[in-house]
Amino acid sequence: MKRLPLHLAATGLALAGAAWLATHYGPLAAGKRGNPAVPEPAKPVDLQRYLGLWYEYARYENGFERGCEGVTAEYALRDDGLVSVRNTCHEGAPDAAPRTSTGRARVVPDSQGAKLEVSFFGPFFFGDYWILDHDDDYTWSIVGEPSGRYLWLLTREARPSAALGTSLMARARALGYDIDQLRHTRH
Repeated sequence: MKRLPLHLAATGLALAGAAWLATHYGPLAAGKRGNPAVPEPAKPVDLQRYLGLWYEYARYENGFERGCEGVTAEYALRDDGLVSVRNTCHEGAPDAAPRTSTGRARVVPDSQGAKLEVSFFGPFFFGDYWILDHDDDYTWSIVGEPSGRYLWLLTREARPSAALGTSLMARARALGYDIDQLRHTRH
């Protein structure tokens, strides 16, 4: 059996990985662009205060969360300085069986803690995770990325007050997002 040269095999693997990512996590998996001019994060993030459990209040629909309810994200500091990420989804209903994805994140240098790169697929594939804004007491945050195709509104409570929900929607709109594209998450 004839073997491929190492560089050709690596190139083939990289192209296959890129094609898979584009299909599952790129523009084909996301909805239309909800913000053509994504702003830079509004303020620094204290990672220690950001860690912990977050509940998804609303999101732009995407391929990897399609049909998910009761969505949570949990962040913890690892011994190696990276951040562990555990996303949980209940397919179809908040009380359905959970599906969990575990990954890791690293803080982007010179971003004041507001930009992270997150990976669920080994050492080579990282996606942008920008904490665009957050409450001073870290009770809510608005998370996006540079393409404007992904957006998450997160809270520390599964069912925040109506006033907080209205405030979050208004802040997302003020950041330039089309809030009509948001899908509210049931908990």
